[in-house]
Amino acid sequence: MSNRFEEQQEQFTASTTSGGLTRNYQSGRSVFGLAMTIISGACLLVTLLPLFAVMIYVLIKGFSRLNLDLFTQLPPAAGTEGGGIANAILGTLMMVGIGAAISVPIGVLGAVYLSEFSSPKVARWIRFATNVLSGVPSIIVGIFAYGIIVLTTKQFSAFAGGVALAVLMLPIVVRTTDESLQIVPPEIRWASVGVGASEYQTVLRVVLPAALPAILTGVTLAVARAAGETAPLIFTALFTFFWPQGIFEPAPSLAVLVYNFATTPYESQQELAWAASLILVLLVLITSILTRLATRKSIY
Repeated sequence: MSNRFEEQQEQFTASTTSGGLTRNYQSGRSVFGLAMTIISGACLLVTLLPLFAVMIYVLIKGFSRLNLDLFTQLPPAAGTEGGGIANAILGTLMMVGIGAAISVPIGVLGAVYLSEFSSPKVARWIRFATNVLSGVPSIIVGIFAYGIIVLTTKQFSAFAGGVALAVLMLPIVVRTTDESLQIVPPEIRWASVGVGASEYQTVLRVVLPAALPAILTGVTLAVARAAGETAPLIFTALFTFFWPQGIFEPAPSLAVLVYNFATTPYESQQELAWAASLILVLLVLITSILTRLATRKSIY
């Protein structure tokens, strides 16, 4: 009888000890999870801090210069007051539009071939090449466009600037479109082929519409990078204080205007540089909002 009682007591002690260890282990996991959540949140705040700091600082410095003249008048001469940046806004839209018109169709079609029709070996080398191209400094792209277009035509032009921006935008469009197409589940392709659609019909009518939101996001990123580039446009489009006369003539841009006016000793031109910086940020923001709205409509 005493032996059975001792056995029961030992079992109770072992179960109690085991339960305590389990509770301690679970408690330790909870504390570790909470600590990692706090650290992750702090890292997120640190990541977002530069973004908000830049936006707030640019807003403070450039908001006071926002008026109707800013969007309707030409830049002032050195040392004079007033004026605007209307020609630079128009020139930026022109060159970014040329770059997007060249890079987006080529990039999307190239990514479709890369993801849907090419062999794995070819796709691996093309992806490697696009990664290398995306890492090329923008000033090198500017020199390339200068040697290929400006020296050939003997003329700085908005077209040369648009080509330089297209080279910068192309790897972003290709990579984001390629990854967007790979995200589409293969079951969707199988279902389309199963009901009698050809491979080309499946890509055009099923896969591309399903990946459209991510593709538009990639295009937005490419446009945002192109809109803020300065070095390629200095080598290709140069700058002018007048209205753009055409795509084969020198053209102003917001980025080059900021570069030129921010280093001048004249306060009026420095204010225009801050206002142009704010307009650049707003252009990127508006483009992102419009892309999100178009994506939502395409989904629902």
